[in-house]
Parts: sequence; C-alpha cells; structure tokens
Amino acid sequence: MNYAGRFAPTPSGPLHAGSLVAALASWLDARAHCGRWLVRIEDVDRPRCVPGVAEVILGQLARCALVPDEPPLVQSGRDAAYDAALQRLRAEGLAYDCACTRREIDDALVRQGRAHARHGERIYPGTCRAGVPPRLRGRPARAVRLLTLRGAEPVCIDWWDRRLGAQAQNVTEAVGDFVLRRADGCWAYQLAVVVDDAAQGITHVVRGEDLADNTARQILLQRDLGLQTPRYLHTPLVLGADGAKLSKQNGARALDLADPVAALQAAAAVLGLPHRPADTPARWLAEAVPAWAGIIAGS
Repeated sequence: MNYAGRFAPTPSGPLHAGSLVAALASWLDARAHCGRWLVRIEDVDRPRCVPGVAEVILGQLARCALVPDEPPLVQSGRDAAYDAALQRLRAEGLAYDCACTRREIDDALVRQGRAHARHGERIYPGTCRAGVPPRLRGRPARAVRLLTLRGAEPVCIDWWDRRLGAQAQNVTEAVGDFVLRRADGCWAYQLAVVVDDAAQGITHVVRGEDLADNTARQILLQRDLGLQTPRYLHTPLVLGADGAKLSKQNGARALDLADPVAALQAAAAVLGLPHRPADTPARWLAEAVPAWAGIIAGS
C-alpha cells in the first residue's frame, strides 16, 4: 500500500497548540511510513471560515517545516464532487429530504421520551424517513439526511483505532439519520471528508481524539459509496485550563511561533515523544521521525 496521510484544518482561525499536535502527528506518521503528506483546507462550513486564514495556516505549517507534498485541496471548489456522491446515495434510496426544523426535532424527541441533552447528539427521530409527512409538505426541504437503517435493521460499525484499540458504534441509535447537506445549503462535514479522502487517495487518517466519534459515520458512508476505508489513529487532545478541549471556539490562542522548535517540542510532548533539542525545525523533525516510528511500530 502506498501510504497517503493528510492534515485538514478549518480556516476559522489560525492554528493553535491543539491543531499543531494533529498536524505534527499526521506528518510524522506519513514520513515514518515513507508516504505522502497532504493538506486539505476544509472550508465547506463557509459561515465559520475567515478570508485569508487558509494562507495564515499554510504559513504557520511552513514555519514549522511541515510542508505538504502536493498543493492543498480546497473544499469550497468541490461542490460537483459532493453533489455526485449525494445523487448516488439518492439513487440507491439511502438519502432523503428532511423538512423538519430544529425545534420540531427537539419536540419530537421530547414526545418520544428522548429529550436532547445540551451539547449531546441530537438523534433524528425519523419524522421524514418515509417521506415528508402531510403537515410539513409545501415548505422547502431543510436538509438531506442519510438513512441509517438497512431494511429494518440498525447499522452497527466496528473498527480498529491504532491508538484507542477496538471501537464500535450503533450509528442508528447513537446518531440517527445524519445530515449530508445542511439547511443553509452547505455540505455537511461527514460527506465532504469521505469524498475528499477518496479523491486524495488517503490510506491513513491521523487526527484528534475529539473526531473519533465521527469515524463510524464516515465508514458507513464509505461503504455506501463503494470507497475504501482508511486506517485511523486518534491523537491525545490538548486541554485548556478548564479541562475542556483547546479549540478555536473556546478562545484558544494562535500558535506562538517565535521559536518554532519549542512549539514542535510542546506538541511532541503531548504525543509522548522524548524531548530533543535542535537548532532548526527541519533538523528537529528529522530526529522525531524514528522516535514516532518506534512508538507506533506495528500499529
């Protein structure tokens, strides 16, 4: 297998300490496997994206000597590919229009005794699964969803994570029929990432542990679209002072790259790599590759 890995930032803000951990791990894994390392700008969620930030991110990566082997793939130019995938799912009876508002979904869940918990998964109650009900007809579809029943059976996905080990999820019960295209017309992350991983020939996905819960949905879409499933490795998270995941949404500061070697060393510590002094990022990375290979040997 010709290894291909990727780092896929959303340009909603500059890279922070947590995103450098994911970038570094994916780069090291590609180099340890003598493979390609690619970058994808995930700007499919256009309301969140800030003009000019993609260039800032690429500059931050370059300052750390993390340079992709090919020009970055940019999601905002990929509408035709996502639409083709959606039409295939529709043709196979696996995607359907949903006319429900968020409030109507929440009300339906309350009636079913499954009230939506704050910050929890909003599990779609199946209102439009067999067609938009008469009371909702006449309004435009708000979203397109993937059917997570196969016949009358729920979908259960098992997979192996190279760090976390055996994983399993009943997608039907844990997630429900999830969105492929949103009410605002934007493509959903789950569909875009699956289509783009296939387009870039990605064989190994290395990303933060907060994204592990997405894996079963993506594997299901890969199977439905006849695509190969990459191998997955989910890295430890960088936590803020409050114990929550460090992220752009909770005000994570942009990387301080006055000393890029120090930034790389801090990211490496999260990954369990030993401290290695070096005078340039390139020399530091060269020393870090065999250390990473020793950690992930056999995974």
